[in-house]
Amino acid sequence: MGLTREEAWEHLCSWTETDALRRHARSVEVVMREAARRYGGPDADPERWAIAGMLHDADYEKWPEEHPHRIVAWLREKGEEEIAHAVSAHYTKWGVPYESVLDKALLACDELTGFIGACCLVRPEGVSTLKAKSVKKKLKDKSFAAKVERSEVQAGVEMLGVELADHITFVIEALRPHAEELGIQGKGGS
Repeated sequence: MGLTREEAWEHLCSWTETDALRRHARSVEVVMREAARRYGGPDADPERWAIAGMLHDADYEKWPEEHPHRIVAWLREKGEEEIAHAVSAHYTKWGVPYESVLDKALLACDELTGFIGACCLVRPEGVSTLKAKSVKKKLKDKSFAAKVERSEVQAGVEMLGVELADHITFVIEALRPHAEELGIQGKGGS
């Protein structure tokens, strides 16, 4: 493997200073590692999928108007074309085709992971008792986490060929063991 997790995290931190965006990167990393196991088949490399999740928004904080140009260029310089393509495809405004399961999974996991994190923050129990039904109800409320691109969540699950409720449950279960680190454990602790 070319790019290591440590190198990716160091790079992310050099471009991303806020805890909120670092937590989002870490959350999507966690979910994508599990997505490789669930959706990627026997040849999927969970660490590469995790790095794609971690770095997908790495340039957003410093250069929001250029996102994701800089991180895609950096990944290509490192010889990480597969990850660079997935990061390019996750930015739907570019219209990059979804060629691999990695591309589709990053789209399906990114916005939903952030949305589920927001759901956890308004619940006393955080992620510990969160269910897909509650998340689906919140998705219908356009004023809740209004910046989340709900169409991307739907497009991602359709491309993966999974039911939305099943994918929501998968993301919740992937995040749950990391609740304290990610700040989604709720006010009552873990």
